[in-house]
Amino acid sequence: MSEHEERRRSAIALSYTSKEKAPRVVAKGYGLLADTIVRTAREHGLYVHESPELVGLLMQVDLDARIPPQLYQAVAELLAWLYRLEAGKTARPPPPMPKPLAPPLRRPTGRGQRA
Repeated sequence: MSEHEERRRSAIALSYTSKEKAPRVVAKGYGLLADTIVRTAREHGLYVHESPELVGLLMQVDLDARIPPQLYQAVAELLAWLYRLEAGKTARPPPPMPKPLAPPLRRPTGRGQRA
């Protein structure tokens, strides 16, 4: 399996409407589940964006939870680009995702640390 395929083996799906406070994680998984998420999205005509950095951060968000404020900017830029694409106002590729996008979302548990 190529390096690209290895990185591709995780996937996340977001749902968002203008009535909601923030996008919500509706599916996420690794391996075969990731492949199923991507295949299902494509079968339904949904855009599949490849950003290992963003996926890595979003995988830390619980299923059915809203994305945290730290990820609002990156996800908002991607959604804005998608809305322009659907309206026929852009043919350019999506905006690049900055590296690193944001710090890890979870705090260390303190396990294994000495007091």
